[in-house]
Amino acid sequence: MAILESFKIEPKETIFRPSAELLRDLSSQMSNANVTSFDNLNVQTRVDSRSKKSTYIIDDDPSRHSDQCISRKEGERIAEMQDEFIRSAQMVCVDGYIGNDPEHRTSARLWMEKAFANIAAMQDLLYYPLDGNESEQWEPELTVVYTPSVVANGYPDDRCITVDLEAGVTRVMNSDYFGESKKGGLRMWNALVYNKGGLALHAGCKMIPVGDEQKTALIVGLSGTGKTTTTFTRQNGSGPVQDDFVAMMDDGTIQATENGCFAKTFGLSVEDEPTIHAAVCRQVSYLENVAQDNDGNIDFFDESYTQNGRAVIRMEDISGAIDAREVPSADFLLILNRNENIIPGVCKLDAKQSAAYFMLGETQGTSAGGKDEAGKFLRVPGTNPFFPLLHSQQGNRFLELMRAHPMEAYLLNTGRVGGPDSDDRSKKVRIAHSSAIVKGIAEATISWETDPDFGYLVATSVPGIDESDIGILQPRILYNDQGRDEEYRVHVDRIREERVEYLSSFAGLDPEIVNALGG
Repeated sequence: MAILESFKIEPKETIFRPSAELLRDLSSQMSNANVTSFDNLNVQTRVDSRSKKSTYIIDDDPSRHSDQCISRKEGERIAEMQDEFIRSAQMVCVDGYIGNDPEHRTSARLWMEKAFANIAAMQDLLYYPLDGNESEQWEPELTVVYTPSVVANGYPDDRCITVDLEAGVTRVMNSDYFGESKKGGLRMWNALVYNKGGLALHAGCKMIPVGDEQKTALIVGLSGTGKTTTTFTRQNGSGPVQDDFVAMMDDGTIQATENGCFAKTFGLSVEDEPTIHAAVCRQVSYLENVAQDNDGNIDFFDESYTQNGRAVIRMEDISGAIDAREVPSADFLLILNRNENIIPGVCKLDAKQSAAYFMLGETQGTSAGGKDEAGKFLRVPGTNPFFPLLHSQQGNRFLELMRAHPMEAYLLNTGRVGGPDSDDRSKKVRIAHSSAIVKGIAEATISWETDPDFGYLVATSVPGIDESDIGILQPRILYNDQGRDEEYRVHVDRIREERVEYLSSFAGLDPEIVNALGG
C-alpha cells in the first residue's frame, strides 16, 4: 500500500495532534457526552454497532474480495462528497502507530470531525504514541477519514464506509460509532499483514506462568463471544498482551496492534472481571452507550439502550499487562465458539482440524454486529469480519503458518451445552469452567480421548471442573443421561453435513482443510 499523491485533506480548521487533555475538553463539550460517577465521559451515540451492510471495498475487480465492493469511480465520487464537506469543517487530526515494534509498526492517522471529538480521544488511547523521533516527512501508511455529519444518500441507512486498500484510506460517513474508526484502520492493516506473508488474527493474547516458564496463548473469537473475558481472566497470575487483534508473522513472531482495549461492558462485574472493571472505572477511560442515571451512576446490566455498551481503556491501566515485544511466539491457540448444542467446553485439534474450525468460524452473534447478528447462529471465517481479501486466502495462510510454526490448538465453547438458556436441561459454560480449561491447557493437566463422531480430542477430566459437569466436557454423556441419544445423533449428522458444504463453497481453499472434518 502507498498513499496516493492525490490524497489530501484540507479542512477549514485543523486541530493537529491534540493532547489528551484537549481531547477530553473537546469531548466534554458534546451535548450527548455525560460525566459519570467515575469522572470519565459516557457518550450516547446515534449508531450503536458496526454498519456491515454499509461497508464497501473499492475495487473494479470484486472477485478479489469476499466482501461487497464498489467501483473506483464510485469511490472517487463518495470521496469528493466527503472532501467538499471537510473544506468547510473543523477537523481533529490524531496520529500514532498500529503496533509498537519499530520493525513492524504501521503509521496511522485519523481525521475526525471536531463535533464528535470523543472518537478522536478514544482512538488516541488505542494508537501507540509517536516516539518523538519522527521526521517532518512522517506520513501515515493508513488513514481513516471520519465525518458523521455527511449523509450518503442511496446507501443502506444513508451510511457509507469505503475501504481503499490501494491508497490505504478508509472513509466513514453518517455513523458516530467508535468501532468504525478502530476497525477502519485494522481492516486495512489486515491486508498489509497478509501481503507481508503473515496473518492478522481477530484474537486476544495472554501469557500464563507455569512453573518457571511462560505459556503464550492466542484467543481467536468474534466480538462479544468471550475473547476479552478469556484474555483478561488471570490464571496463575497471567498477564494480558492484547485484546482484539494480533499479527502472526511468517517468522513465527506475534505482533501487537493496540495500546488499549475496546471492551464490551454489558454484564461487567467486579467479581467476574475485576481487571477490566477496574480499568473501565478510571477517569481517563471513555465509555460509549453505557446506561447512566441522572446522578452519573453507571449500570452495566441495563440493556435498555443497547447491550453493546463499550469502554476504551489503556493497557497501562490493566493490572499485569505485558508488552507484546516480550512475547517470542505462541504456544497454543484457542478458537472460541459460543454455541448451545453439542459443542464441548473444549476439544483439542490437529493442524488441519484447527484450520478447518478457524475457517468455519462458528459462533452465536452478539450485539457488536448489530440487530442482524445478535443471537443468531453465524459462520464468520476466522471469526474475523474485517479480513478484506478472499476468505480462502485467510484459511490457506493459517494452515501454512501452523505448519511452519506448530502450536497446540483448541476449540472452546463459551456458550451452553444441551440447548438454549430457556431449556432447563442445558448447562452453561461459565467463566470458571473456561478459566479452569485454559489453566489445564497451559499446565498440560487435561486428560483426553478421541471423539468418534468428529475426530477431535475431548476431555475426560479437567482439574477444577467437577465430575457433575462432565456433560460440559462430553456433550454425548449429557444427552445420553437425559435420554436424548436420537437428538444428539441428529445434531451430529446435520452439523457434519453443513460444515463440509460450507467449507466446500470457498473456491481455492486447500482441500486438506475441508477433508479435516471427516471425523
